[in-house]
Amino acid sequence: MRLSPSELILNADGSIYHLNLIPTDIATTIITVGDPDRVAEVSDYFDSIEIKKGKREFLTHTGHLNGKRISVISTGIGTDNIDIVLNELDALVNIDFQTRKVKKNRIRLKFIRIGTSGAIQAEIPIDSWILTELAIGFDGLLHFYKNELSDFMEMENAFILQTGWSPKKSRPYIVEFDRDLANKFESNRIRLGITTTNTGFYGPQGRTLRLEPSTDGFIESISNFRCRDKQITNLEMETSGIYALSKLLGHQAVSLNCILANRVTGEFSKNPEASVRELITFALQKITSD
Repeated sequence: MRLSPSELILNADGSIYHLNLIPTDIATTIITVGDPDRVAEVSDYFDSIEIKKGKREFLTHTGHLNGKRISVISTGIGTDNIDIVLNELDALVNIDFQTRKVKKNRIRLKFIRIGTSGAIQAEIPIDSWILTELAIGFDGLLHFYKNELSDFMEMENAFILQTGWSPKKSRPYIVEFDRDLANKFESNRIRLGITTTNTGFYGPQGRTLRLEPSTDGFIESISNFRCRDKQITNLEMETSGIYALSKLLGHQAVSLNCILANRVTGEFSKNPEASVRELITFALQKITSD
C-alpha cells in the first residue's frame, strides 16, 4: 500500500520531515542522546565525520570510528520526541521514499541510548552506570500502537497494586532490552537495572517547586516496589519509548544511564561532564570492538 503524503511527510529535498535526513545519511548503528550539544561530544571521538545535519532539536552526525560507521542523533527530552525519532529513523531504512511503500527486505537498526539518570536506591553510587534491563513506561506511548507485548503483565499488575497507581494515569507498561546487543556492554563497571520512564521532570518525578504533586511519597513508593526480588534502580524520560518502538519495529535497543543524582540521599555529581564523557568513551569502545 502506498503511503499518502500526510502519513509519510517529506521535505522539498526528499528528506524525512522532522529529522531532515535522507536514507543514506544514517548508519545502522545509532547512538541516541537527549541533548543536542552532546552529539558533538560523541562525534569528537570519530576518526571522520561525513554528515552533519539538524532541524529543531534533532541534530545528527554520521561518521566512522575504527572502521565502523556510526550515527549519533539528539532526540530532545521525552517519549513524545522518541515517537518521532524512532519512527522516522525506521522509515529511512525500511520505506522506499520513491514508491512510498514499505520495503520487503527490512533493515534492523541498533540503538544505543547514552543518557543521564537519577538513582532511587541509596546504595547506588553517584557517577556509576546502569544498563537498563527492564524499562517501566509511565508515558503511555506503547498504548497508541497495536501490540502483543505482555511478557511482564504480572510485574505490571504488582507495580500498580503495590504503589496504589492512580487509574487517572496511563497504565504502566514494561519492556525488556535486547539481550544480544546488551551482551556487548558487559563490564564490571556497569550494573543491570530497572528504569522508570517518566512523563516530566518535576511533578512526574515527585519534585516540588510551586506545584504540589498529586502523589505523596512518589520516590519512596517506587523505590520500595519489589517483584521476584527485583527492584527499580533509576528513573529518566526516554528509555521505555525506545525499547517499546524498537521491539515493535524489529530493531535492537539498549539504554546506558550515567547516574548523576541520587534522589534518596540527595547527592548530585560533582563533575557530571566528566562522568558522561567516560560513559561515552566506554560505549564507543564496546560498539567498535567487533
